Amino acid sequence: MQESIIRVDGADGLVGSEIPFYTYGNPELGPTVSIMAGVHGCEYVPMLALRQFLDELDESHLRGSLRVVPMANLASFQARTAFVVPHDGLNLNRCFPGTLEGSFTERLAYSLFHEAIAPSQYHVDMHAGDQVEALEPFAIYDVSSVEEASSAMAHAYGLPYVIRTERSESPIAGTSSAAAAEAGIASITAEVGGRGLVDDVSVARHLEGLRRLLASLGVLPATFPDIVAPVEIHHWVWLRSTTAGWWSSRFSVGEWVDANEVIGTVRSLDGEHYEEIVAPEAGVPLFLTTSPAVAADGLLLGLGVR
Repeated sequence: MQESIIRVDGADGLVGSEIPFYTYGNPELGPTVSIMAGVHGCEYVPMLALRQFLDELDESHLRGSLRVVPMANLASFQARTAFVVPHDGLNLNRCFPGTLEGSFTERLAYSLFHEAIAPSQYHVDMHAGDQVEALEPFAIYDVSSVEEASSAMAHAYGLPYVIRTERSESPIAGTSSAAAAEAGIASITAEVGGRGLVDDVSVARHLEGLRRLLASLGVLPATFPDIVAPVEIHHWVWLRSTTAGWWSSRFSVGEWVDANEVIGTVRSLDGEHYEEIVAPEAGVPLFLTTSPAVAADGLLLGLGVR
């Protein structure tokens, strides 16, 4: 194992970040896989799962190499800021592949992408629901020139849902996995856990998923029992509030919702405005805002449509 530091300078008097970065194995013996967690600083389950994986790793078993960033967004972790980086208020998960000429978060994305991800043939970005998000486990891959290999990775992770994302239809852009796929690196985002909690079941699920993935790539020897084939999600529908207020959901993640069914309501704090949130299509909420407090145009849930 070789340890190094990814350094990103601050600006306007703010302190920068020094991100620990580790390499394992020998790229001459097999493929190189980049593994990242902590892109959002309050998604603790994947960070702990990746740390447990590294603690238990026997490097002599590797047939290839790993490029690992256990905590990509150290500033957000230390400040306990959900979604955004405290230096500039940007979401790191919307900034890849980044730019050296940008703000702190854009430069952080650039450094992470070019130092950790770009030399790899495969990339996995480990996530969870953030502090105010419940989540049903799923894996995402992007339509790209490496789509077939990325799909195989998503299925190998062993989660209940797999989502194929078209760039033109995606509600988000700038993820590390999308940037990697655009660069010809097979990649996925894997999501398990949520609400800023650390629970053993979710940690174990992420840990097994990572091991399953590496075994499928031939990087680490391992065998696992067969799993139920995941549900294939055709596209996302992200639902938002029109006004700020008190959000009440009538469903939990993983529950089926029919088209035109009322998923929940948003009521303004003065009681004058009342909005019903209606499902435009039938699907399953795969993540859900659990905080009653929502802003105008606030994200409420992501509906996965088969």
